[in-house]
Amino acid sequence: MSAQETAPVVTAFMLIKTTPEWLAMTPHERVDAISTKVMPVVKAKTTGVRSRFYDTEFYSTRVTDVWVWEADDHAAYQLLIDALRETPFWDRYFEIVDLLVGVENGYARTYNVDAVTTVAT
Repeated sequence: MSAQETAPVVTAFMLIKTTPEWLAMTPHERVDAISTKVMPVVKAKTTGVRSRFYDTEFYSTRVTDVWVWEADDHAAYQLLIDALRETPFWDRYFEIVDLLVGVENGYARTYNVDAVTTVAT
């Protein structure tokens, strides 16, 4: 697949760790907190972002979850981070351990070569 076949998006791997405040909540309270205090802000202040959430606490001691975000461009990603920082998600419910941000097959795009490191079997 040529790297030029799809528009480049910004992908962020948000490595996060739960806080005592988050862990003190019941599962129902956690769902309610994200649904009422985090997602409305994200939806109101961003466009062109998508996410997937991965539990990792049973594989890692460094982080408990990885929230993968895709943004249509760098401006959409910046708006996302600004929106999240305005919610209790940022530093109250979760510690942001690291943000790994990249563009899929950026090297192939830059040099107009096939993305040979992308595979589907």
